[in-house]
Amino acid sequence: MKEGIHPKYEVSTVSCACGNTFQTRTTVGNIQVEICSECHPYFTGKQKLVDTAGRVDKFRRKYEKFQKQAEQKA
Repeated sequence: MKEGIHPKYEVSTVSCACGNTFQTRTTVGNIQVEICSECHPYFTGKQKLVDTAGRVDKFRRKYEKFQKQAEQKA
């Protein structure tokens, strides 16, 4: 391996929105995630609504708009 061309591979902390934290090694530093294996429905077996970047609210606004248009036509 050549010296000086590779990024530093250091210990970093991964923090989830649910409050879970764990340590891993990365080249990017500390990482913040919205969902992890402690709160993901696939691993926990519990269904929960995960709003990623406001997509659920965006869908609801869009659906309300279509409902209003349908009421006006009727």
